[in-house]
Amino acid sequence: MRPLPLLAAAVAASRTPLRLLGRGLAAAMSAAGRLKSVDYEVFGRVQGVCFRMYTEGEAKKIGVVGWVKNTSKGTVTGQVQGPEEKVNSMMSWLSKVGSPSSRIDRTNFSNEKTISKLEYSNFSIRY
Repeated sequence: MRPLPLLAAAVAASRTPLRLLGRGLAAAMSAAGRLKSVDYEVFGRVQGVCFRMYTEGEAKKIGVVGWVKNTSKGTVTGQVQGPEEKVNSMMSWLSKVGSPSSRIDRTNFSNEKTISKLEYSNFSIRY
């Protein structure tokens, strides 16, 4: 008896009709295919509270690329790129969570656009 290919075994095990699996897979691939880029600036108590370090960690956890840096006016600025859903998650984090000791008063997003390819290979802290 020949072993079933992995996909066929997974479908058989889950009893999910192949057409439904295919439809979900196509939707997931389509959503993952849309890349988004957005610039941000975070206002509040965001310097001296490890905001950049936490931002880098969250970006890597979510799976987006870009950069973050302090500004001379006491804000934090940067850019995030990646699949649309992941960038949206990062935007929410930048608006509402931040580092444990930070206080986010507001976050401005600008230059939000769909891109054809990522401009960065990782997420980094700039100085």
